[in-house]
Amino acid sequence: MIGFYNYTVILTYIGLLSSVTGIFLASGVGNLPPSPKYAIICLMISGLCDMFDGKIARTCKTRTEQEKQFGIQIDSLCDLVCFGILPAVIGYSVGMKSWLDIPVLILFPLCAVIRLAYFNVTEECRQKKTSEVRKVYEGLPVTSVALILPLLYSFKNDIGKDIFPVIYEIVLSLTAIAFITRFKIKKPGMKSMFIFLGIGVLELLWLLYRTRS
Repeated sequence: MIGFYNYTVILTYIGLLSSVTGIFLASGVGNLPPSPKYAIICLMISGLCDMFDGKIARTCKTRTEQEKQFGIQIDSLCDLVCFGILPAVIGYSVGMKSWLDIPVLILFPLCAVIRLAYFNVTEECRQKKTSEVRKVYEGLPVTSVALILPLLYSFKNDIGKDIFPVIYEIVLSLTAIAFITRFKIKKPGMKSMFIFLGIGVLELLWLLYRTRS
């Protein structure tokens, strides 16, 4: 079998499986109606996996250069599905279905793939010059949608069924622009990652509470 299957890529694969499940849930499975709420939860699970997959991969000191490059490529490919395709499918599920909405649903994954491809190129060049861990990101990381969109969705009932698709579209558009805008963000350390994890847990509880009906 081609590919690499050691423990360093397990979380990345789990994140992908979660998001593919989310795509089916947002689209409707069998006779079940679309469920954007559970698709959002799948998005959060993917975000959790992505948060720690790099940390786990770096614990393996015996990785070959091919395994390292494979990890970079597979991470970005999975990120495209998790944080580029799934948010767009959720947007369609919550009501972005007019001809005016479709361009946003198309451009969002495009901006995500541009951001990810640019990261791959710059990361490859950076690793040829230094073995230090990256300290800053250029542009908004695509994984940020795993925190932004669940928080937005938790206010769906307050915003209203008719208005929410418009608000979701605005947030999706601004996020897509931020993906490809040239500005620098400090890469979070382990302490910050646990803070984000805590925020994610609170968001999940808040989401379940506010959308229980």
